[in-house]
Amino acid sequence: MAWCRTAWRPSLLVALLMAVVTGTAAGQEESLFGFGRAATPREVREADTTVGPEGKELPPGSGNAVQGAAVFAQRGCPLCHGPNLVEGPGPKLVVEALEGLSTTYYPVSYWPDAPLIFDFIRRAMPYDRAGILSDDESYALTALLLHRNGLIEEEDVMDADSLPRVVMPHRSRYTEPPADWQPGRPRPWTTPVP
Repeated sequence: MAWCRTAWRPSLLVALLMAVVTGTAAGQEESLFGFGRAATPREVREADTTVGPEGKELPPGSGNAVQGAAVFAQRGCPLCHGPNLVEGPGPKLVVEALEGLSTTYYPVSYWPDAPLIFDFIRRAMPYDRAGILSDDESYALTALLLHRNGLIEEEDVMDADSLPRVVMPHRSRYTEPPADWQPGRPRPWTTPVP
């Protein structure tokens, strides 16, 4: 859900869920439901896999657009996005295919920071099996999207060092959602698609 990425910090959501499940809310040592145990600080850190805009939390691994095309086909991505990333019931992933299209999501090149694309792919894709992609597969798919949108070359390798250095073309146009925004309301801060 788009509002989860903007209105909630995923790391906060993970911590809250772990507190509820383990019954540690309000300093309780015993489980609220009579089973389970409190998560250790290490377990909480390991569950928080969120990558921020600067990419400081990016994991080891790498991939390029050629590898990304293979992962795209193998993992069933064309079912939602079509074989050329522009067909299908899911969002179109190439800017040229969006000419004149009214949309409620940011096309790839309109995302403010490239590490956020990696983070979204790794945590939320494929839609019906979120979280199954390896870090290398996530880097490769990110490279494929960046390449198909003209932001990197096909052979450019994306990793923890190179991905944060990708200059997103509409970074200066990005604005944060208003503090009073509620899920289900129109997103007034969405940059219009050209």
